[in-house]
Amino acid sequence: MANIVNYDLKELQTFLEGRLTRKRFQHSLNVAAEAKKLAENYGANNIDTEKAYFAGLMHDCCKELPSNELKNLAFSANLNMDKTEINAKSLWHGIAGASFVRDNLHISDSEIINAIRFHTVGRAGMSLLEEIVYIADMISEDRTFDGVDKLRKMAYQDLKITMFECIKYSLNKVINKNGFISNYTFASYNYYLSLFGENFYNKKA
Repeated sequence: MANIVNYDLKELQTFLEGRLTRKRFQHSLNVAAEAKKLAENYGANNIDTEKAYFAGLMHDCCKELPSNELKNLAFSANLNMDKTEINAKSLWHGIAGASFVRDNLHISDSEIINAIRFHTVGRAGMSLLEEIVYIADMISEDRTFDGVDKLRKMAYQDLKITMFECIKYSLNKVINKNGFISNYTFASYNYYLSLFGENFYNKKA
């Protein structure tokens, strides 16, 4: 079992810089920084802020692999890939990234593995770290979509409601592209809605 504190962040950043495009590398740095800030905001201790930074930094480490390599890594990961994810190439990188961190960096911390694995699709019952990385990816400094500033403000006020709003945004985006939606995403939508109930959101509308 490898401890993340044993990893030199500069070395990891150099590794990613050689593996990703400049834009994707900068995004990874931004997500890591945002994840650390969110962890601090929600009272995580030092090791948890380090975990948040590490998971944010590595979340897209396999995003730009050649298609065959990406597919092989994701499909052999043994990380509960659902039938919908099999058909959605855009979702493979989270699974592949979790597998890479687990098997190549020897990280066995399930929170880190899950934070990377579910950073795109979400899931029901996410841990604090998973929520932080998911939201950090959505609101990182490089994001410019309509409504992102509202989400950035919301993220430091209520993490659960922000998760629900981010999931809704993600669902609408995929639907507009006629893309496949993971069953994990549907489950996460229903899970976060159930925390407050339909009436809560209807009153806000």
